[in-house]
Amino acid sequence: MRTQASATHHPHDDAPDTVEAFRRLAKLPPGQQRDALREEIVESWLPMAERLAGRFRNRGESPEDLRQVAALGLVKAVDRYDPELGNAFESYAVPTITGEIKRHFRDHMWTLHVPRRVQDLRNRVRFANQDLSQTIPGRRPTVAEIAEHARMSEEDVLTGLEALESFTALSLDAELPGSDDGYSLSDALGSPDPALDTVIDREAVKPRLQALPERERAILYMRFFSDMTQSRIADELGISQMHVSRLISRCCTRLRDQIMRDAA
Repeated sequence: MRTQASATHHPHDDAPDTVEAFRRLAKLPPGQQRDALREEIVESWLPMAERLAGRFRNRGESPEDLRQVAALGLVKAVDRYDPELGNAFESYAVPTITGEIKRHFRDHMWTLHVPRRVQDLRNRVRFANQDLSQTIPGRRPTVAEIAEHARMSEEDVLTGLEALESFTALSLDAELPGSDDGYSLSDALGSPDPALDTVIDREAVKPRLQALPERERAILYMRFFSDMTQSRIADELGISQMHVSRLISRCCTRLRDQIMRDAA
């Protein structure tokens, strides 16, 4: 059986009496009158939403942004609340607003995106760390202790510990710890090696070289691998230097065209 919400009993001492306002809101058709009453209800409950936002302070998000997210959750709660179910509005609004804030942290505050399961592991590890730090003074809890306290496997604990470092990122221009000469993380990053392009080109041309006639293959080997001049190649093969030049030019053009076709 449905019961009516009490207008005098609220979990919050400063909770406004909006029972009748919600009943009128449910009956009003869309329009200016309904929008005005909806706005009035939202403003009445804003102090509660801001108080809930305050529970999440000092977690990397500005208080103003937290209040805005909480206000958004409050608007959603007002729009979805059904007074005919007989439950007090705050019993529905509190988890709605809290969920909106938690969703904001999950979706917008991670520098590195990690799966939802890993985020949950991170939270369990963080809470276990906080609990154990009060009972194990002077040192950090071990992986085994966290796993036992949180009823997790040690593998999941390690995953959660890694995720603790994924919430924020270090700037590439930040000076590395222990560095006295301004050495930053960007100085430790590698750069593309031009020699890799040479390796790729050699591997691409290798099967085409093997398919050339033996004399043309020998000419290219002497010119580009043995670094012989065209005149020396001509003397080696008993042909004119002009003939060697034409053969090299023709072979290179053919190889280039074949490799470009293969790439396309």
